[in-house]
Amino acid sequence: MSGNNAFGRRDFLKAGAGLLTAQGGAGLLSAQAAAADSKPYACKFYPFVDHPDADSCWSVSTGPDGRIYAAACAEGVPGGTVKVMRYNRERDKLDYLFDVGDKVGDPGNSGRATQCKIHYSFCASSDGILYMATHLTAPPSDLPVYDEWYSWHDEKRAFRGSALVAYDTRKDEILWWDTMIPKEGCRNLTFDEELGLLYSVSDPRDHFYVYDVKKRQRRDLGRISSINGIVILLDNKHRAYTPNDDGHLVRYTPWTGRLEVTPVRLPYEQSYQTGWHSVFYDAAPSPDGQCVYATPWVPNPHMMRIWLNEGEWPRIEDLGRVTQERDRTFPMDMFTDHCGGLVFAGDGKLYYVASRWRDPVYNPMAANRKEKEGVVWRLDPNTLQREEVALLEHPDGDAQYVSRAAVDNNGDLFFGHIGSRPAGIFKLSMPASRRKANAWLPLRKWG
Repeated sequence: MSGNNAFGRRDFLKAGAGLLTAQGGAGLLSAQAAAADSKPYACKFYPFVDHPDADSCWSVSTGPDGRIYAAACAEGVPGGTVKVMRYNRERDKLDYLFDVGDKVGDPGNSGRATQCKIHYSFCASSDGILYMATHLTAPPSDLPVYDEWYSWHDEKRAFRGSALVAYDTRKDEILWWDTMIPKEGCRNLTFDEELGLLYSVSDPRDHFYVYDVKKRQRRDLGRISSINGIVILLDNKHRAYTPNDDGHLVRYTPWTGRLEVTPVRLPYEQSYQTGWHSVFYDAAPSPDGQCVYATPWVPNPHMMRIWLNEGEWPRIEDLGRVTQERDRTFPMDMFTDHCGGLVFAGDGKLYYVASRWRDPVYNPMAANRKEKEGVVWRLDPNTLQREEVALLEHPDGDAQYVSRAAVDNNGDLFFGHIGSRPAGIFKLSMPASRRKANAWLPLRKWG
């Protein structure tokens, strides 16, 4: 591994009193603030108590009102539906807003595969609208499993299609909904507000869709892959990027209406991988909007920094591996070896969750520790130094897999949890020295 891959070294440098203030000035943190930052951050888990069937949380997002919205998904439950939750700071709890299946006329007992989850598909608009689109997995209420290909032509069993919902966060009401992708689920969602276009990739066919929210019309650009990336990025020229199954970026240009495969490829562990499946998992734009930090959905994930606006094609920096060393001659599943939950906080630093697991050689752990851990890291974009700041603790199981993260209007961080039940979200309370007014702005463009 090259010397500038700071993430790959075991002797990570520790940031301390030399960190800048939360406002980004040149002064050093005070001794008290530095001491406070050296302590693990307070972390709390919020289960989806109003949706006991929920088994996962695939989407967490800051709404246009600065509050945190979460998808309580029931993807493995026959007849399961997704319910939308919102964090209530005054009561320090999650408020139940609505059942998506009921609101779009496709309830859990319909006999069809259900509107069971919102999968990386919250998109906020500056006019107060939070768009959301559903995905499929859960079987009909009277069946143990669902196979979308087997039921594709079954009018009674087949999934009706991804429901797109426009929710007005100012009035707390649904303005309208539409079937955005017939028969398929929405794997991810990105909103170009200036053009009024929503971009998505469907599942299972991996088609690239463009949806005009004013005309309420969709356009199918066709199949782009066999494995869909879970983020679609936007550059300053309104062009959209998402990877195909071997990690090459595919670009959509709205004024030509065409897709093209670019020569740009996402980084991967070249010692034993081919680049297959190195598709986007999570991405966070830098506060100045100049670049994007992202991780892929593959074992031994690397952190990357993407410069979308410098030339004809994006430029990607490989910042190195983000999870622990291991014996790479043995296979490893992506549920164990994982990195997600990328978000910038008010201090201008990137926070993310990387998994850590028990390994007799590379990571021996005390007997009282869980087999898998979700470690919250803080990365300084200027130095690429990182340090561990917190450990996510699930009350009944492991917490190594985080789907998405968001920062609210108080400056605290929230992480979506996948794995052990009960399902829910984590809140990471930030120290006062690392808060900043309007740290949640600008709104993230993708789910």
